[in-house]
Amino acid sequence: MKQFLLFIGKILLVLLLVALTLDFIYTNVFAQSKTRNKVENVINSEAQNYDVIILGTSRANNHFVSELFAKKGLKTFNYGMSGAHLFETSLLLKLMVARGWNIKNIIIETDLNLSNEKRDDGTFGRFMPFMHQSKIITEHFKNESDFTELYYVPFYRYIQFDSKVGFRAFYKTLHQEPTNTLDHQGYYPLGFNPKANMKNNIASLVPLRNRYFEEIKQICKSNNINLIAVTTPMCSNVKGMDYFQKVNKLYPEIKAYEHVVQGDDYFSSCGHLNDKGARLFTTKIIEDLGLDTNEKKQ
Repeated sequence: MKQFLLFIGKILLVLLLVALTLDFIYTNVFAQSKTRNKVENVINSEAQNYDVIILGTSRANNHFVSELFAKKGLKTFNYGMSGAHLFETSLLLKLMVARGWNIKNIIIETDLNLSNEKRDDGTFGRFMPFMHQSKIITEHFKNESDFTELYYVPFYRYIQFDSKVGFRAFYKTLHQEPTNTLDHQGYYPLGFNPKANMKNNIASLVPLRNRYFEEIKQICKSNNINLIAVTTPMCSNVKGMDYFQKVNKLYPEIKAYEHVVQGDDYFSSCGHLNDKGARLFTTKIIEDLGLDTNEKKQ
């Protein structure tokens, strides 16, 4: 019996050493990368200066054309992330500020994402390699139900979020395979999809006085950042559009743009503009918000 227990102990020790080794290797590889996704781009960045930063979900990523801001003399980057919730958006902003970024304006998409305070595992997983290197990340995640195992069990987080930071991502990061995530200053253009479903039902959604939006507002106030919160367009055939009236009642400062682009030919799907629609929308945003520095100089 003693020999059996000794054998089991040796196996467990070997497994622990393997897990620690793999954790160390994976973490160090991801720590050297800046170009495969927006999370690591911020985490591994030096201090930056921006006139405009875009934050939000895919409805920010696909809707705000950074190039059009740049043409107006505004250094801009779109840090909208597909699938992200305000949970991750708030954390990304915390990391920007901690790294000494000087940001004049933040435009944040605040519409459907106000309806929950949960994390999005797809986006959440991209922060996993940096849990032990960043107190900000640790603090932001510490109240999650699985924090203990993610933080203390070596290599567990890479297994748990294999689709985002597993072997495939590790291999591509190690070999510095390029992605298009940071192209077009972070804006991701969509094409016209003739087979897209131009119907949606958001009647079940209820906007919250969202904890993470409140965090974002406080961060901007404390760092003299002009925060511009907006809703973004939806296609014409949506049930439950009174959701946006509830948003306005809860947060009167959020500027309403859900109806500003009309016509399904401007949409790639019911909740996402195509490139033509995004350019129309962005032009309207720049005009309405008075962010045109070139015109101010004239």
